[in-house]
Amino acid sequence: MAAQQDAVTSQGTPSNGPVQQAPQTGGAQMLIMFAVIFAIFYFIIILPAKKKQKKHANLIDGLQGGERVITAGGIYGKVLRVMDDRIELEIDKNSKMQIAKTSISTIIPVEGKEQITDKKK
Repeated sequence: MAAQQDAVTSQGTPSNGPVQQAPQTGGAQMLIMFAVIFAIFYFIIILPAKKKQKKHANLIDGLQGGERVITAGGIYGKVLRVMDDRIELEIDKNSKMQIAKTSISTIIPVEGKEQITDKKK
């Protein structure tokens, strides 16, 4: 049986020279590909997320009493006071609630200020 395997092996290889192996790619090419993929990932996902996070932090830091806001849960309220880690909102007359600063989603612009800017145009 070993003789049959030797015959098959000798018949399966080309008879016109030594067998050539496929060229192996170097580790440098793989490293470059990883760097390119990381750069694409950084510019498409990480950088915009950082910008959005910075914008939200500036929004929260600029909160003052009297502003109308929308929370992440969809609750509309008026800021009564701003504390270190939370905000007190007036939801309705005689209805107050304290929420975390990070749960503020949007500041509602004052209508009077919008009308003034529209009239100037």
